[in-house]
Amino acid sequence: MNNTPVRCAIYTRKSTEEGLDQDFNSLDAQREAGEAYIQSQRGEGWVRVPDRYDDGGFTGGNMDRPALQRLLGDVGEGKINCIVVYKVDRLSRSLLDFARIMETLDKHKVSFASVTQQFNTTHSMGRLTLNILLSFAQFEREIIAERTKDKVHAARRKGKWTGGRPMLGYDVTPQGGRIFVNEEEAERVRAVFELYLELRALMPTVEELRRRGWTNKRWVTKKHSREAVGATSRRTRSSGC
Repeated sequence: MNNTPVRCAIYTRKSTEEGLDQDFNSLDAQREAGEAYIQSQRGEGWVRVPDRYDDGGFTGGNMDRPALQRLLGDVGEGKINCIVVYKVDRLSRSLLDFARIMETLDKHKVSFASVTQQFNTTHSMGRLTLNILLSFAQFEREIIAERTKDKVHAARRKGKWTGGRPMLGYDVTPQGGRIFVNEEEAERVRAVFELYLELRALMPTVEELRRRGWTNKRWVTKKHSREAVGATSRRTRSSGC
């Protein structure tokens, strides 16, 4: 039996906040699996550190996660000898970010283990397997993003509303599923384009819109406060409408 304890930290992550308020959620399930895995390696001296490193509602596409940053900080301070995750993509879904994390772990001689994907990062074959798994995780993430983008574009081509604030000249149906032309606003949109064609310059067009007092579309927020974006707004200073 190894007399030197291997201090293991369990890192868990979930992309959305859905279900996190439940008594037993995805983070708890990941942590339970990690604890069981560490217990199975007790003959090698593995022990679980008491600190929790849980990122609920954070994407794996970047490293802007509080628990991950705290974990890496503890690695730098020499508090951890091994990081245990349920799956590789819980730690990161970006190949570049994962390479940076592994560089930090290598620097401090910290190992890495996945409960559901058996490999050892101390060997070259284990590193190769890890990079292959992460490449597929990143590929899956990019495919999901492309499918979502294609779905939004297809919906827009059919005149369906995909969220956000409607542009000047359009309104959303009460059901929120489609957009339709607001004829009154459409007249102003046409006038703006005609004004630009007449002046043939952006800033003079903006100044004229400001002089006329023309503003962008108005809307009512969830707090029922009336808002408007005008020609001098920070958001639309260049367009004026």
